[in-house]
Amino acid sequence: MPIGVIVGALSVLFGGFVGAFLGEKIPKRLRLALPLTFGAASMGMGVNYIVKLQTLPAVILALILGSAIGELINLENLIAKVAQSSQGTIERLFSGKKNKINEKDSAEAYVATTLDDEAKSKSSEEDQKAFMEQFVAIVILFCASGTGIFGALNEGMTNDHSILLAKSILDLFTSAIFATSLGYLVGAIFIPQIIVLLALFLGATFILPLTTSGMIADFTACGGMIMLATGFRISGIKAFPVANMIPALILVMPISHLWTTFIH
Repeated sequence: MPIGVIVGALSVLFGGFVGAFLGEKIPKRLRLALPLTFGAASMGMGVNYIVKLQTLPAVILALILGSAIGELINLENLIAKVAQSSQGTIERLFSGKKNKINEKDSAEAYVATTLDDEAKSKSSEEDQKAFMEQFVAIVILFCASGTGIFGALNEGMTNDHSILLAKSILDLFTSAIFATSLGYLVGAIFIPQIIVLLALFLGATFILPLTTSGMIADFTACGGMIMLATGFRISGIKAFPVANMIPALILVMPISHLWTTFIH
């Protein structure tokens, strides 16, 4: 039963709708300070799983090779493009009514505001760009972060919900904070999130019979390192290309097995 996956998706849905509803009522100091706490929590979770490591060279090699593959195929950018293509559809679902009202504006009102619109067009384009960058960032954070992917795979292989349950607490407040500026779009991200994480959870059940305890321990440590990097990014300390590190999670168990079989 994918308890962690379901709880995580519902936390994004609930947090996004609450944050959008409250909007500016949430103090600015809180909106700026909480992401630092979110980052520290992610780093703490990462350290907790790194200590389970068994084969350090194999994990380091997997991280290097995985990150190189992610950079070469520009995985983070591909994810961003998918998020950007879906943004318009989601936006229309929540702002369609507003758009219809705008379409009813009279020709006279349109002429009266044309000069104003032209003066503000450059500013609007910049605002839209900033909006899109934020939106894409949170889609990656909720749907393709190292913590989420590792948590879903780990839950599928070990039936351990703790990673995703801890992440759901972070996601609840993170989605609420982002939704104060991005609106109800944030809550809608739960749809692709549950699809991605559920697919990983189901796939992991087929991987489990092929693994050993050592391979799972190294997989856990590799995920912990990505979670640590995610924490640095959330806190704004260093923008690690976390999505580009994801292929390491695919490589780490085969490399761990080969290392312990032929080298160690």
